[in-house]
Amino acid sequence: MARVLAALRNHWKKSTFGACLLGWGGHWLYGKHCDNLLRRAACQEAQAFGDQLIPATVPLKKATVFLNPAACKGKAGNLFEKNAAPILHLSGLDVTVVKTDYEGQAKKLLELMENTDLIIIAGGDGTVQEVLRESGLLRIIAAFSKIPIGFIPLGKTCTLSHTLYPESTNQVQHITNATLAILKGETVPLDVLQIKGEKEQPVFAVSGLRWGSYRDAGVKVSKYWYLGPLKTKAAHFFSTFKEWPQKRQAALMYLGPTERPPEEPEEKRSRPPLYVRLYRRLRSYWSSPKEFPQEVAPEDWEELKLSTIELSIATRNRQLDLTRTEDFMDICIEAESVSKGQFVHRGSEKMRDPHMCPEGSRCIQASRCILQLPEGTEGSFGIDNEEYEAMPVEVKLLPRKLRFFCDPRMREQMLQAAVQ
Repeated sequence: MARVLAALRNHWKKSTFGACLLGWGGHWLYGKHCDNLLRRAACQEAQAFGDQLIPATVPLKKATVFLNPAACKGKAGNLFEKNAAPILHLSGLDVTVVKTDYEGQAKKLLELMENTDLIIIAGGDGTVQEVLRESGLLRIIAAFSKIPIGFIPLGKTCTLSHTLYPESTNQVQHITNATLAILKGETVPLDVLQIKGEKEQPVFAVSGLRWGSYRDAGVKVSKYWYLGPLKTKAAHFFSTFKEWPQKRQAALMYLGPTERPPEEPEEKRSRPPLYVRLYRRLRSYWSSPKEFPQEVAPEDWEELKLSTIELSIATRNRQLDLTRTEDFMDICIEAESVSKGQFVHRGSEKMRDPHMCPEGSRCIQASRCILQLPEGTEGSFGIDNEEYEAMPVEVKLLPRKLRFFCDPRMREQMLQAAVQ
């Protein structure tokens, strides 16, 4: 024992390095063990769904999974196979996995898909946007009633997960909770923004659009990775060395909120018999002609010129209110007069909540808007964290267009917040 202590004292550098390595290895192994326990518990809960008896005449529910293996720097495929796939298979679902290996593939594969009971998007914000934009998912859902959609967060940025699932610092727990939420069946309606340029096909967003200096600086944060926790402040600080203040000039036209119609019944009425349909058609044919409806009043557009450091157009999905009586999107026009210190501090806050509307900003509630940019405007839009060329666009709100599975606890919190 004395020799061992003497050797450790004489080689204290190696001993310190070995102790640190041993401590790190033990912590890593303990983390792996905890992850395995989480997976086992989730699989046992999924097995309870799979053990439920169903009548012989009822077919298995079919689930189509759109998986983006390139998400999370190529780790999404492995994360899905280890954490989500076992839960889905144990639950008794008939699962078909579609890998979106290249842009536009989702469109071709979804056109061939038939008789699916639910759709699951496994990836990040880019995967959600790819499926919505390329696949014609909105048209298919309109044709085959409201097909519920599940979202498994596997990407680097997963904005929807903040609305649908409780916060979790453990990635395995976050993925397994999201997958189990699909099996529990609770859904919430989410708004969608249709963003259309002059010639481009429309782009759909479930979070929103950003245009301005904070977005441009946030894109460059990863370039300063070597600064560790200071990389966010560094990116915004160095961006102030450009022309200051960094203003964006534009013209905005918008319409106010619209009244929310009542919820449609989940089950559609059965088609009436043939003789009833014939009777109704003959009665409408022989009845006296109806008076022509009065001309619809022209839409009351509001128009303003804006000069801002950043403009954002966001859905209400982040602050979801299931009982509100009006449908609208939030337009935030931030003040152009911001000091460099405020810019750096506020930029860090916007990395955590990109669509926050700081004090001193002008907030507008609208159901539709047209953004006109001066000729020669450079820069890019951020639409659900994906980059697009800045151009004049029309943004239209599609209220409650999609139904996403959510954790029952989150839905209960939304209802309680609405009551209070």
